[in-house]
Amino acid sequence: MGENQLKISTLRKHLDGLTKAELIAEIVELFTKYSVVKDYYFAALAPQGIAQLSVSFKDIIKHEFLPERGFGKARLSIARKAVLDFKKICSDKVFLGDMMLYYVEMGVKFTNTYGDIDEPFYSSMESMYQNAVELITKHQLQPMFQKRCYQIVADTRDIGWGFHDILSETYDQHFSPVDILHPPEGRGF
Repeated sequence: MGENQLKISTLRKHLDGLTKAELIAEIVELFTKYSVVKDYYFAALAPQGIAQLSVSFKDIIKHEFLPERGFGKARLSIARKAVLDFKKICSDKVFLGDMMLYYVEMGVKFTNTYGDIDEPFYSSMESMYQNAVELITKHQLQPMFQKRCYQIVADTRDIGWGFHDILSETYDQHFSPVDILHPPEGRGF
């Protein structure tokens, strides 16, 4: 066993040895110390929790690409972490698909605002788009997201590095062909 690894069986044994009051105290301590635990319970227990958290995580992403003031830094590590952290607390596939597409949309807007970036940037956008489209397809959410997925591809026509071609290929593999002049309808967020 590695330095910081703990088996679930060891954790279960520890938790089984606690009284109800001790268990509650431990969860409350985790809640107060770790924002991810607080976010998890907020998403699970508050009626509009996941919707409110979605806005907060989108703000992190937007700030990296197109902040209210100044220039976007496009720190993919921070923007991508926001998506991954949201994924840890969100079991709702609609909200998760929305968050993943939002990351790509902001990356595309950043590129269209500031000009071509570099290959690692586009690779990150391509993999997130691929993962989003696969999630959407797996959970049969195409009617809800097809228009956004199509628009992302359309907005990349003038971007280099083969970015448009890769997104277009991913789109074509997962969605029915559409009339370019009449893109599919979908529900926006």
